[in-house]
Amino acid sequence: MTSVDEPARSNGRIRDAARTRAEILDVATREFARAGYDGARVDEIAARTRTTKRMIYYYFGGKEQLFTAVLERAYGVIREAEQELDVDHLDPVAAIRRLAEVTFDHHEQHPDFIRLVSIENIHDAEHIAASEKLGRIGSPALDVIRRILTAGQESGLFTADVDAVDLHAMISSFCFFRVANRHTFGALFGRDLVDPGQRAHYRAMLGDMVIAYLTAERSPDRSGDRHTS
Repeated sequence: MTSVDEPARSNGRIRDAARTRAEILDVATREFARAGYDGARVDEIAARTRTTKRMIYYYFGGKEQLFTAVLERAYGVIREAEQELDVDHLDPVAAIRRLAEVTFDHHEQHPDFIRLVSIENIHDAEHIAASEKLGRIGSPALDVIRRILTAGQESGLFTADVDAVDLHAMISSFCFFRVANRHTFGALFGRDLVDPGQRAHYRAMLGDMVIAYLTAERSPDRSGDRHTS
């Protein structure tokens, strides 16, 4: 006969498992970002958590699966921010600026995400390619960008025929470079790209750059480059 306390104990075990899994992911994120995929050690991750190496393998299966889970969660954070983005009440210029600001803010606030993406690129995105979850998650930002571009072109505010993926790459590249290349850029040019005193300047600069691109006049030859290259 099932005790009346059994559901409570079962829910408690579920909560404990979720907390343990989250704690492992927190520590693993920091360790992979610090040491890279090859340099990170499951033993070290276990030592920094309130669990054991055996339990890490129980929850995730191995180091490769753990790194994939770290990537899935990291990408999930920015995808969630994109899904929550509400720009439908804004005009196209303000909307695209707001979208760029969301990416700017996220990348600045999550330097570990930048490091993880850099590490995954070293490994030719093999973990992302093998992840069914990341294959399904897509990018809500692309849908938002497409709607903004359509509204901007129909209203005559945007004169350029721009592909949503190209624009997404343009926004992401600036935001990514600013965090990923902070130290090398600073050593070479004596300027800290994440200096809090310059944050508003770079945030506005990104929006200005994107809007200038969308409102620039295109010659017939230049507008066709994207389709023929």
